Formats: sequence, C-alpha cells, structure tokens
Amino acid sequence: MEYITKLLESMGFHGAATVYLADAILIAGIALLCIFANYVTKGIVLKLVTAYIRNHSRTTWNHYILDHKIIQRLSHLVPAIIIYYFSFSFPLYTYLIAKGVFVYMIIVMIFVLDALLNAINDIYITYEISKTRPIRGYIQVVKIFLFTIGGILVISNLIGQSPLILLSGIGALSAVLLLIFKDSLLGLVAGVQLTANDMVRVGDWIEMTKYGADGDVIDISLNTVKVQNWDKTITTIPTYALISDSFKNWRGMQNSGGRRIKRAVYIDVSSIAFCTPEMIEKFRKIHFLNEYIARKEAEIEQYNQENGIDRSVRVNGRAMTNIGVFRAYIQSYIEHHPNIHEGMTRMIRQLAPEETGIPLEVYAFTNDINWAVYEGIQSDIFDHILAVAPDFGLRIFQNPTGHDLKSMVQDESEKMLLRG
Repeated sequence: MEYITKLLESMGFHGAATVYLADAILIAGIALLCIFANYVTKGIVLKLVTAYIRNHSRTTWNHYILDHKIIQRLSHLVPAIIIYYFSFSFPLYTYLIAKGVFVYMIIVMIFVLDALLNAINDIYITYEISKTRPIRGYIQVVKIFLFTIGGILVISNLIGQSPLILLSGIGALSAVLLLIFKDSLLGLVAGVQLTANDMVRVGDWIEMTKYGADGDVIDISLNTVKVQNWDKTITTIPTYALISDSFKNWRGMQNSGGRRIKRAVYIDVSSIAFCTPEMIEKFRKIHFLNEYIARKEAEIEQYNQENGIDRSVRVNGRAMTNIGVFRAYIQSYIEHHPNIHEGMTRMIRQLAPEETGIPLEVYAFTNDINWAVYEGIQSDIFDHILAVAPDFGLRIFQNPTGHDLKSMVQDESEKMLLRG
C-alpha cells in the first residue's frame, strides 16, 4: 500500500484521492491475483493431477475422489488464503475481511467433507460387505453433525462469540431438536437394528403390502428404504417401518436355489371310481406307473388274502382308485422332472374336499429361482396334469360356463324333437 501511495504521489496525486485510488488499485490487483491463482490451480494443477490419477493410479478410490470433485472444492481455498494475506493492507477492515474469509473457508471445508463422505460411501459399496452392512445411514448422521457444527462455527464467527456459548444454548432447544429430527433418530435406530439383525440388504426381494412394495431393495438410507417394484415403479418406505411393521423377505428362497410351487387342481368328485382291470392294464403301460402298479397290486393282493377278503363285492378290502393312481403318476412325474429341485420337498397331497371338488396339490420346488423361468416351469407342469387327467377317467372341476349351458339347452331341444 505504501509503495502504491508513493507511486501515485510521484505521478501528481495528492490528498484523499490518492488513498482511494491506491485502495482501488490494490483491490483490483488482489482480484486479478485471485483470478490468476484460481486459473493456475484449476486449469493447470488440477488437470495434471487428474490426468495422472486416471492414467497411472492402480486404486479405484482415487477415481471416486475425482468424481466427487474433492480436490476441485479444496482449490477454492487458494483465493481465500490470498485475500486473507492481503487483508492486513486494510487496517480498518482487516477484522471484517478476516471474519468473512474464515466463514467462507468453513463453508468450503463443510462441502469438501460432504463430498469426501459421499466418496467413502461409493467406495464402500464396491465391496460385497456393503450389501449386508450398509453405511449410508451412518454417513447421513455424520453429515447432520457436520452441518450442525459448521453452522455453529459460522454463526459464532459472525457474532464474535465462542462456539461453546451456542452449544450451551442448544441444550435448552433439545426438545425442539428432537421433534425436528424425530424421523432421523428413528431411522438411525432402525438402521442399526436392521444391520445388526441382518433383516434386509440392498438387493433383497421384499414384500410389504401395507406400502404397496413388492420388489428389490435398491437403497437403504437414514430415513427411507427404496424398493423398485416389478413394474419398475419406486416405493419409498420409512426405515423405521421395517422395524415396527411386518414385511416378507424372499432372500431365503433366493439363497436356497429353489422356488416353491404350491398349487392345486380340483377333481370333480363324481368322476372318482375304483380301477377296473381294463384301466389297470392301461395304466401298466405308462412308464411312470408300471413299477407302482406292480408293487401296489402285490401289496393289495397280499392284504386281501391274509384277511380273507371277499372281492366279489367291490367295497370289500383294498383296491386301487383312479384318483390314487393319478396322484402316484403326478408324484413320479414331478420326481423325474428335470426342472424340479431334487434336494427339496416333492409331494403330491390330497386336501379336504371343497364345494369346488377335491384339491390335488402339487408341493415342490423348481431348481431355477428366476421369476419368468419359474412361471414357465409351473405352467408346463400343470398343462400336462390338466391334459392327462381324462386318461385316468377324472374330470377337472369347472363351474358351468355359457358354452356348457348352451350345449345343455341344445341337447334338451334335440331330445324334445326326437320325442315329438
């Protein structure tokens, strides 16, 4: 400043004009210096550092630091340092300039740390453990404290008071703060419980009817869990709702390698009958039944002989039924099916009769958990069951349709015409 003032005086400037002009020149010089330093930092140094990291770095975390622009944000400190250094050239305004610079540097550092936390989270999710132990919720809590502390430092610097005074005043506002951050606190506790108990992970298929969620978990944060439904819509669920409410997690099915089939066909009761010799001979030719028929005939014959059963009456003793043989056929068909998991339950069971017939339920697991493949396997199995049922003298129950009623009316009309 003294040098500029003397230079202006030598050029013929005197009085207050010299002071104002010297201030203006110094301010313009500082501004140009800041612009130049910013250009050098971002235009040259950062480009060289970025190029070196992208071309020579063997670790991936360096790339995440670049992607989140941590170094770029740090570069904003350079002009601030220059301004602080030259603030002593303005004795009357040094205090205000220094205060403004400190506030600016605090804000810059807050955003630098925010970007660093984001980079840490992105680096962490590249590891497999992130699916079972996500840290995004914890990082969000750290961010809340970071911005809170940063705000306190900014305010304390502006008012010229110690940060401890503001911190002591927060105690009186704790009830209000608890109300404001209620969801965040509930989410934090829920996140800890979800992680500790391994209740849900990113990538899990969960079903939560109350919130209309049925799909894969794509994000677990402090306050929300995002689920991408099968129709590609996104459902957002409060994190604490996964603790307070019930939900279904299909991870066990996915890990087991088998997906359950549990579906029944309903047999018309009036089509159930004892097997005739002709039917047994026919069934004996079916590959999945020949061993069963031979074994069952020997077992029934032995039982009837040992107990002196009079088989001239059909209800006496034991005999094979068409529904029993049909059930044995489906059991053998399921056991030989290439897409049914051999290490899991394979069972065909008859349930209690209902008004729609007798349910014959297939209970088995496919060896492919992919939804589309699973549905295809299940459909193929029941296509076959429905198609072969008539070969066993059985009818699948179906409520009368318009076609059935029309056929019945036509039959009655033809009978009336014949009688007439």
